[in-house]
Amino acid sequence: GKWRGAVVLTLVYGLIMGAIPIGANEFVSYQIGNIIQLLLCPIYYGFTVAFLDGVRTGESCHVGQLFDGFREYGKVFGTTLLMYVYVFLWTLLLIVPGIIKGYSYAMTMYVMRDNPEMKFNAAIERSMAMMKGHKFDLFYLQLTFIGWMLLSILTLGIGFLWLGPYVQTATAHFYEDVKNEYQDKLKAELA
Repeated sequence: GKWRGAVVLTLVYGLIMGAIPIGANEFVSYQIGNIIQLLLCPIYYGFTVAFLDGVRTGESCHVGQLFDGFREYGKVFGTTLLMYVYVFLWTLLLIVPGIIKGYSYAMTMYVMRDNPEMKFNAAIERSMAMMKGHKFDLFYLQLTFIGWMLLSILTLGIGFLWLGPYVQTATAHFYEDVKNEYQDKLKAELA
């Protein structure tokens, strides 16, 4: 019963992030688009944690949540930039290490939401610790959506308005499970 808010949120997110920029020179346009998307990374943060909040509270998503990351712009921007630099450097070794590290850092936005005092490398390190032994689990979860993605493409992309919230909600549930397991592990080590 919460589809309407999630679909509207996904549509607005897609319009903001997908419409950047349109220009005559493809290379320049692509580079400017990358810079603008990096500057707008708090919107990605807001999109991601909106579904986490929805999972926890059971309330519908709303467009205002997209802009939550701008309240802590420096922290969100700095952490995201650091993540991109790390993945880029790992990708220079070979593509596979970059992909693996990308999965290690996948829970960073959620970690920042749950631990507002954490920023930059601390949130990334927590994500790495939580994802130890779970990177393939997240890969497998994402792999299960391939059929839905193909069907969404057949609908000329309209299906992504429903698939996006479904994937984000599943990832938020995945985070909750990994976080609980990580906390149980920490309690066991302290006992």
